Amino acid sequence: MRRVHLVSLNDEQRSELKRIVSSGHGSARTIIRARILLKSEIGETDQEIAKALDVGVATVERVRRRFTVGGVDGSVQRRPQPPRPQKRRLDGDGEAKLIMLACSLPPVGQDHWTLDLLADRMVKLNYVPALSGDTVGRVLKKTRSSPG
Repeated sequence: MRRVHLVSLNDEQRSELKRIVSSGHGSARTIIRARILLKSEIGETDQEIAKALDVGVATVERVRRRFTVGGVDGSVQRRPQPPRPQKRRLDGDGEAKLIMLACSLPPVGQDHWTLDLLADRMVKLNYVPALSGDTVGRVLKKTRSSPG
């Protein structure tokens, strides 16, 4: 099979990869990727590299492709993780407001607060942009307050 992404290293890149492999420091993934690039440059096939390093052929192809696009750092180092949304809907201040609301009198026409009523009221009072009844239940479960 014809290789699409050829690996051609200059002296500086080769010495950096050899340093990564010989130092033994760093993640196993980083060391294996560096070894893949070194073996690719000397002309070994993807199947030979995969068998020698106990990785999949797709891994070898992926590392070579990333090398042609991003160089040594782009192919050996991990890609940065994408930013994640804030996991907690309610911080300590929001939890305090929820507990205060839960301990207050229920709305007119209601016998008691439900989780969905509390969630809707928290949104209506602009304490949070959105809130589910499940989240309200989890927060109230952590407290030791008693409605009676």
